[in-house]
Amino acid sequence: MKSILLTFICCCSFVFVNAQQKEYLITDFGAIGDGKHLNTKAIQSAINTASKNNGKLVFPKGKYVSGSLILKSNIELFLEQGAVLLGSTNPVDYKELDMPGRPESTKTDDNSQMALLVAYKASNITISGKGTIDGQGRKLALNIDSLHHSGEKIDPNYNNGRNRPNETARPKLMRLSTCKNVNITNLKLKNSACWGLSFELCSGLNLVDLDVENRAYWNNDGMDITDSKNVKVIGCNVNSADDGICLKSYYKGYCNDNIIIENCTIRSSASAIKFGTASFGGFKNVTINNIKVYDTFRSAIAIESVDGAHIENIEVSNIIAKNTGNAIFIRLGHRSGEKPGVVKDIYIHDIKVQIPFGRPDIAYDMRGPAVNFFHNPIPSSITGIPGHAVENVILENIEISCPGRASKGMAYIPLSRLDQVPNKIKDYPEFTMFGELPSWGLYVRHTKGIKLNNVTFKSEDEDFRPALIFDHVEGIELNKIDLPEAKHQQIILHNEIK
Repeated sequence: MKSILLTFICCCSFVFVNAQQKEYLITDFGAIGDGKHLNTKAIQSAINTASKNNGKLVFPKGKYVSGSLILKSNIELFLEQGAVLLGSTNPVDYKELDMPGRPESTKTDDNSQMALLVAYKASNITISGKGTIDGQGRKLALNIDSLHHSGEKIDPNYNNGRNRPNETARPKLMRLSTCKNVNITNLKLKNSACWGLSFELCSGLNLVDLDVENRAYWNNDGMDITDSKNVKVIGCNVNSADDGICLKSYYKGYCNDNIIIENCTIRSSASAIKFGTASFGGFKNVTINNIKVYDTFRSAIAIESVDGAHIENIEVSNIIAKNTGNAIFIRLGHRSGEKPGVVKDIYIHDIKVQIPFGRPDIAYDMRGPAVNFFHNPIPSSITGIPGHAVENVILENIEISCPGRASKGMAYIPLSRLDQVPNKIKDYPEFTMFGELPSWGLYVRHTKGIKLNNVTFKSEDEDFRPALIFDHVEGIELNKIDLPEAKHQQIILHNEIK
């Protein structure tokens, strides 16, 4: 890459344990693996003992029901083949962890502070094995819902539109905050009532060879990584009802830094890999490589700053996305914060995406919300806002196959009315946010320094719109652009800034 220098420091650390590490069986502390007995006190006692002795806590074959467990430093949890840690379906078994001294979030968190496994300011934690962690999230969420409707525990933020408890009322599988040297490997993780795996303000985080299925209920993200440093997500399979792998930033003055995501497979009823929506601090030095995406409703890659975050030095490569609603969505907006953030120095290359005409996630039972307006197929987009441009983006060796079949009778915007496309400066960022767009392949507005090299846009059927529109842009460089033959002009440059 010529204009963007990516530098990554491989300082993610793994915990090496002494060969004489003492093992503890949770059954020796009274845990019963019958799938019925509540084992919270027994397992917590085992965790406390193992932690004091830098020990390895072993879950033998069986089904162990538990409420919230507090992880401590210098411990390994090992689930043997056939071992299942089951989240209790009783809401009273989950408690919010006390986190004194935690930095104040820029806004009230829109995610739960409760989880099956929680930790705060702990270090040297390993969770591994050949077993399963199952949150039994649908039954748990419905029980929380019942408490609200019975009046026993009112959720003040209850979502009446979708008839569900707010995210803050529903426990996750994991909630680790301000932890160091965390290694989670080789497990099957599924069925959270909320987000699956949630990490904030952590450093030295390694998520390796995990099978994450989080489709039990609404807002079931696969993984959420917030303002953390030196993170590796390697070889994971994520199937989620909401965003697959999501980087977030809730803390002003903090950021996600030195993040590597590679060799993963993702299916999502939202976006596969997403920066945001919470974007108060920043995201920098992120590399995403060798990702397979399929049956995904929204974007294969979504990079969003709408709360003042600085996003820079990002490389995305070797992505194959099939049956995915949108290829690339890059957005600089100003939903909140004193001033808009910065989105610059992004290199996306060697990408192949196939976009269907209909909903790609139709087989999901917990599908993302449908778009509430008529529209033609929506293109990839790179958009800033007036006075604040997305800068220095390179798209190289890209192939995007679009469905075509657009109709002038459906939300038609002619080229003579390009100024009527709304800026939506304060709106929630999403590839559908502008409504109808007047191009079918790529829409670019309020940008500076955009380069396309060896980029192919295919249309399975005819589309009356041009393939590419550049509006209010400065510095466009196009090389080796392959477009289908059409009776109309396929590249439109409008209001170029000299």
